Amino acid sequence: MLLDMELKQTAPEDCIGDFTYNFLWQHKGAKLNPTGVIPSQSCTSYSYEDVVAALKSGEDVHIRGDVGTRLASSLGVDLVYFGGNGKELPDVGSIFVDGNVDSHLGISMLSGAVYVKGEVKEPLGNVVQVKSDREGHKKFVSITWLLHHPEERDSILEPNEFKESELVLTDRVLRHTLAARCISETKVRVKGDVGISVGILMRKGRVLVEGNAGMNAAALLNGGSVVILGSAAEFLAVEMRKGIVFVKGECKGYVGAKMTGGRFICRRTNPLPPVTEKVLEKEDMELLSRFGVSGMLTMNYGRYEV
Repeated sequence: MLLDMELKQTAPEDCIGDFTYNFLWQHKGAKLNPTGVIPSQSCTSYSYEDVVAALKSGEDVHIRGDVGTRLASSLGVDLVYFGGNGKELPDVGSIFVDGNVDSHLGISMLSGAVYVKGEVKEPLGNVVQVKSDREGHKKFVSITWLLHHPEERDSILEPNEFKESELVLTDRVLRHTLAARCISETKVRVKGDVGISVGILMRKGRVLVEGNAGMNAAALLNGGSVVILGSAAEFLAVEMRKGIVFVKGECKGYVGAKMTGGRFICRRTNPLPPVTEKVLEKEDMELLSRFGVSGMLTMNYGRYEV
């Protein structure tokens, strides 16, 4: 029988339960040492790596006190960088926080759950609040988890809901990495704006954003589609591999950076090479018409691909 891990934090610390160790492959240990002891513990000396290993083994982690930003980042992802397959870990443990949680909870989170007794600061990551089975705690699970597991969808709290198998997010909460790593032919509709990296690493499904999107929209998209009815910030479709992206509004700079496949349709822009503009095809015209662009207005749009 597993014994739960418990940390008593005398001050909030960042990146606890962060499976990426704050994107270790980018900073190579300069920002965070996985084997380093998490600061501000009382009576324990667990490292960042200890916490992640416990969660991977199915052990729950209890934190007494407040925590900082990026709690549970990529929780439940079997990351390729660390020898995994990039898919969800089905039996990952949960995190319980008896205090407050800073922003970016659950960036790119895939499985597991986070229970919070205090307040959670926005923006959030790829999480949504569901019915809690822990008295006095709010429960958050991965949006992608709900997309992959229809049997869990009845747990979602209003005003968010599933309508005819489409997840409709109406709570106006700003979220980063929404629908990260989705491999299910499902749909998400956001009645509002999204933060950075919407649809990152998606392989299937569709995300429809009725507002604006932050930087890196459709980053590393590997299938499926991302539709943005507002405008998109810089680095739209960065490192895109497959799939379709449509932006009805304006796009900022560095469009299509390091893109290797797929296509995007947007107002005429200057993409980064080797991306070039192509003639709009019948399927592109149908897509434009579906979202209210027809007639002479279509002349303002282009199709872009490698």
